[in-house]
Amino acid sequence: METNLSLSKNAGVILEKRYLKKDSHGNLLETPINLFERVAKSIASADLIYDTKANVKNSEKKFLRLLNRRWFLPNSPTLMNAGRHLGQLAACFVLPIEDSLESIFETLKNTALIHKSGGGTGFSFSNIRPEKDLVVSTTGVSSGPISFMSVFNAATEAVKQGGARRGANMGLLRVDHPDIEAFILCKNDLSQLNNFNISVALSEKFMEALRTGADYDLINPRTGRSVRSVPAKKIFDQMVYSAWQTGEPGIIFIDRINEYNPTPQLGRIEATNPCGEQPLLAYESCTLGSINLSAMVTGNRLDIDLLKKTVHDAVHFLDNVIDVNKYPLARIAKMSRGTRKIGLGVMGFADMLIKLKVPYDSDEAVNFAEKVMAHISHESKEASSNLAKRRGNFPYYKGSIFDNAATPYMRNATTTTIAPTGTISIIADTSSGIEPIFAVAYVRRVLDKQRLYEINPLFIDIAEKEGFYSKKILKEIARTGSVAGVRNIPDWIKKLFKISHEISPEHHLKIQATFQKYTDNAVSKTINFPANATLEDIKNVYLSAYEMGCKGITIYRYESRKQQVLNIGMQNRDLAEIAYKPRPVCNRSVTQYICSECGRLHVTLDSDQKNIC
Repeated sequence: METNLSLSKNAGVILEKRYLKKDSHGNLLETPINLFERVAKSIASADLIYDTKANVKNSEKKFLRLLNRRWFLPNSPTLMNAGRHLGQLAACFVLPIEDSLESIFETLKNTALIHKSGGGTGFSFSNIRPEKDLVVSTTGVSSGPISFMSVFNAATEAVKQGGARRGANMGLLRVDHPDIEAFILCKNDLSQLNNFNISVALSEKFMEALRTGADYDLINPRTGRSVRSVPAKKIFDQMVYSAWQTGEPGIIFIDRINEYNPTPQLGRIEATNPCGEQPLLAYESCTLGSINLSAMVTGNRLDIDLLKKTVHDAVHFLDNVIDVNKYPLARIAKMSRGTRKIGLGVMGFADMLIKLKVPYDSDEAVNFAEKVMAHISHESKEASSNLAKRRGNFPYYKGSIFDNAATPYMRNATTTTIAPTGTISIIADTSSGIEPIFAVAYVRRVLDKQRLYEINPLFIDIAEKEGFYSKKILKEIARTGSVAGVRNIPDWIKKLFKISHEISPEHHLKIQATFQKYTDNAVSKTINFPANATLEDIKNVYLSAYEMGCKGITIYRYESRKQQVLNIGMQNRDLAEIAYKPRPVCNRSVTQYICSECGRLHVTLDSDQKNIC
């Protein structure tokens, strides 16, 4: 078993606060290595379901190697709950909401159970009759979908996920719902619906009406009849303005999502998970995991062989999760095990580019995105096919898009998803998802009000090697987050460390569209705009996202909200919190097991000697 584990200070904070087992008094009962051992052992045990003579120890060692080296990490519920009593390991769920109080409050109850277990939920409120519509059974009028969203929001506020965090929701409404204008505006007051992300589901009919400057029909879901027609441009402009103000709503191209629905025989997809990257049928869930691309760099090249092996091991891991998982509802278990969807994605894309000395906003970066994701897509399908030969196809294979002579074996209805990797990228000490670096130095708000101060370790490494490292330079960078205006930094390094707001929205979109080409599900990616971006800027990116084949898009104009998760620039009080010489990228570690009154302890001594790697 591997025992070396070198974590950054921020990774340690996240693990201690959110993931490590504690007793009733809040005392830690495990170390990070214990956590990874617990997860690897639990997930490897699923091998015995398919082969009673399976060498589970080999799988356990393989999985532990993935986790310890942070080559791959699964979504947060798996790290939190594998091998523990709760045992709920999936992050993404979609629940149906029909047009009745019975359905609405049954879903509300199920949502609370999912949030309690650590999952996030997505809903389409499109089937609920509009505000002031007739309710025959009571001779009254409907309060409409937005009022019920408020009920779900309040319930979410009251339930903490697995005792670690509040739940997250995605609320969608079709663009042809009569209450669409109120929905677009419903989060302009940021004190409302603060446990929801919202997105408008755009249809092909709407996009055609927008293209031609025509009106389109708003349909009452109770009757299926048009209640009025409105100009598509008017609604589109409202979406753009609201997103410019607050970053919401996002938009989802719902017909395009269904064009790629792998199991159309089971019904239409109406909703996604909270970050929009995982479209799901009603009662489906999906387990996600991400490969650390930065860790796939050996020397000055991307190690394709290591990436291939990591993909195959990760698919094996995620498929096992489906069987080990203790689902919160029997119906969810049936659907999840029926389609066996997994979502293998990436993190550390920006850090990988920096290590390869490729600027994020270059054609070469787009080419790398294509090369990497095409490889992951191909190998994940190969891995799924190989598993199917030993374990069988996913139960709802018949009638799926794989039900043909070309793909006789497929274990998972989907294999790839690009998730945001918020906290797992902190644990992996790498950049999040496929985003550029947010800043070279910045403040991250996590765990409600806790602040983590970060300076990019790759910049420190290069600054030392190139001979311009100094505390004075770091202080200057820390005040703005950017190296653009800092003297004594070579131009090629300034290009390499461009931050998210220095990347054009058009290039952000190119990266997203390229990853989407090779992703079964969807791509979580924020298209960042500077604070002075115009409505026309946002409008153009929305239209380009549709033309370039994206399944949805989320934009954020910097400082359009008072409370941000990431903030560029540090005040003097923040600078005092930073150790200007952060932990090196590579350490030499020695771990000793000792016995104490608290049980077995792992004591690790780190050395920051140079040139040991």
